[in-house]
Amino acid sequence: MFSAGDFRNGVTFEMEGNVYSVVEFQHVKPGKGAAFVRTKIKNVVTGSVVEKTFSPTDKFPTAFVERKEMEYLYTDGELYYFMDNETYEQIPLNADVLPDNFKFVKENTPCKILSIKGNVFSVEPPFFIDLLVTETEPAVRGDTSNNAMKNATLETGAVIKVPLFIEEGEKIRIDTRTCEYMERA
Repeated sequence: MFSAGDFRNGVTFEMEGNVYSVVEFQHVKPGKGAAFVRTKIKNVVTGSVVEKTFSPTDKFPTAFVERKEMEYLYTDGELYYFMDNETYEQIPLNADVLPDNFKFVKENTPCKILSIKGNVFSVEPPFFIDLLVTETEPAVRGDTSNNAMKNATLETGAVIKVPLFIEEGEKIRIDTRTCEYMERA
């Protein structure tokens, strides 16, 4: 248990049956009246961010988010299978647990499985992934108006914007946090 007066960025705690992470906090001591803590907290399961005010004496149980390194193996269309590299145990996950940026992950890629009390709520892919461009439009000569981009289909089937000089068959690096092209690999 810890009090709201001890909030810091990144602290996870349980409240009303949900697990929250502190995104932003501010201790406020007005001239009159009691002090309070103004926060922005994020529900770690749903991802929704809420602004909430607490008394510094409010107490909450600490929540531990477990991050376990596992390897993405394959999908059978409905379930996505991951393997624990230590025990070789395989766990199937539904597509609703996977974030949007999972579209950049190919088979045999290590990922972090996020769980609370054994319940998996999300998958965290590596921050940077190198992928092959399988299809892209040819660059149009003279189309160089500031920062011109074109669509490219990657080997996982994901489509992103890339600079005009990127050709089919090239490997590029993707930042999975922003879902954007970074550089040639």
